[in-house]
Amino acid sequence: AFFPFARELAVMVATSRSGARKVYPTVETVQKDHICHETLCPAPVDSVVAAQAAELAVRSVDAFGGIGVFGVELFQDPDDRLVVNEMAPRVHNSGHYTIEACACSQFENHIRSLLDWPLGEVDLRAPVAVMRNLLGDGSGPGFPGAGWGLALAEPGVAVHLYGKKESRLGRKMGHLTALGTDVDQAKRQVEKAASKLSFCVDG
Repeated sequence: AFFPFARELAVMVATSRSGARKVYPTVETVQKDHICHETLCPAPVDSVVAAQAAELAVRSVDAFGGIGVFGVELFQDPDDRLVVNEMAPRVHNSGHYTIEACACSQFENHIRSLLDWPLGEVDLRAPVAVMRNLLGDGSGPGFPGAGWGLALAEPGVAVHLYGKKESRLGRKMGHLTALGTDVDQAKRQVEKAASKLSFCVDG
């Protein structure tokens, strides 16, 4: 049945072989055309809701005996009821913001988890982080041409390209991340950088 959700949330959970656990902040994932457009960290929800989302994510991972990093996506309805929508047994697009935003990224903690090394801290380096996906505009090369340098020139924005040889409409080609003290400012920063990048024949 359709779940009348008001917001989509996500939580990255890292669990080592010996049972150590780190839970990344609860984030909001903003969808556009059924693809993640932006990730807002922390999620603009009540602290109680954020804590409930984290608890539900941990319970979900434990139910499968998960080791490594898991991405748990949830729906929040208008009455703050939460349900699990999807679980990814791997590092996940919802956690790409952690590369710049957290003391230890989801990628590093995934390796640490599997090798049973001490898990790194997941505290935020700044009050807010915004991650924006870069999608293919159509068929063409996987490198955005001259826009690469223009995007890199935007202060405070980290540019990540995935090295895919070919672009296709809606294909994830990379992402941008901005840290700051104000979510609207961080969103404007990634929007400005994204406007410089195009993955298509004329890009």
